[in-house]
Amino acid sequence: MTADHGAGDVSVDLLTQTYRDHYSSLLKLAALLLDDAASCEDVVQEAFIRVHSARTRVREPEKLLAYLRQTVVNLSRSTLRRRLIGLRLAPKPMPDMASAEEGAYELLEKDALIQALRGIQRRQREVLVLRYFADLTEAQVATLLGISIGSVKAYGSRGIEALRVRMEAFR
Repeated sequence: MTADHGAGDVSVDLLTQTYRDHYSSLLKLAALLLDDAASCEDVVQEAFIRVHSARTRVREPEKLLAYLRQTVVNLSRSTLRRRLIGLRLAPKPMPDMASAEEGAYELLEKDALIQALRGIQRRQREVLVLRYFADLTEAQVATLLGISIGSVKAYGSRGIEALRVRMEAFR
């Protein structure tokens, strides 16, 4: 059953196949930008829902995966923004007591590379994840993040250096 709406539109079949082929890689992309599995799954599911709703506006089916990646990045940013607002409004824990949330995050953050990635600037992390995990070109990263290729190179270079320093600190 194909739900084509016009020449070039993304069909439900293509979206379903893209889901099967790329769900795992999009989940890993979200995991490098966020810090818990449930949020990652929520972000990726929401990305597919949004792309499904907007599929008649995606005129070039070969760009579907890029559109999904951008949606995952944008939704990850929104998730982090909401958390920051929530943390600002939440009552502060007693200074001598670690919160339950901190303990849960410590269990999730066992991998040194992921810890190091989380410690660098957001834009540097996004560039490194998209360049080296998602294997995008500098031009694709620039388009996805809405920045220049020169900025991608600068954030990438600074991010690699920051990551190197943080990885050495873990050793």
